[in-house]
Amino acid sequence: MKILFWVLGGIVTLVVLAGCAAFVASRNVEQPPYASVTLDEDFELRDYPELTVAEVTTTGARGDAVSAGFGPLAGYIFAKERTGEKIAMTAPVTQTAEADGTWVVRFIMPSQYTLETLPRPAGSTVRLQTLPPRRMAAVQFSGVADDALIAEQEARLLAWMNARDLAPTDTPTYAYYNDPFTPGFLRRNEVLVPVGR
Repeated sequence: MKILFWVLGGIVTLVVLAGCAAFVASRNVEQPPYASVTLDEDFELRDYPELTVAEVTTTGARGDAVSAGFGPLAGYIFAKERTGEKIAMTAPVTQTAEADGTWVVRFIMPSQYTLETLPRPAGSTVRLQTLPPRRMAAVQFSGVADDALIAEQEARLLAWMNARDLAPTDTPTYAYYNDPFTPGFLRRNEVLVPVGR
């Protein structure tokens, strides 16, 4: 019985250490800059500059769609299906619903790149584009970002916006900052909604 206890304890310790290592590693990747306009506990109004992104369009349920989009984007940045140098991973991976029911999944490109200096994608699945400067209302939360948690946080953000007369100008974007090995309580997720300036 003591051996089983020690084995289980060792496994739990390894899982926690691996999760903490993944969390630390995720905090060392480049994230997009922004200017904080308003900070109200876990709600924030942010001004983002122009951002260069790689993106793919996917279909299906939210969780399936982000997974389907991740593969081609990872293949692009790690030069698996194209020639040229690898591109460093950044955070977050974002996902935005389109009016036609599809999803756009994006990797934000490191700030050293422009559309002109990025390697060209090998096929037509991955597209490169520049997003214009935007003001975004955001709520940050931890946990495993399933549909119920995202819906709860989106409702909280929209209520916070409504109380401040901030009207959405487009559909929400969901942002995921961590890999799947990071324990839920260490994960950073966000819902971002564009608003007018």
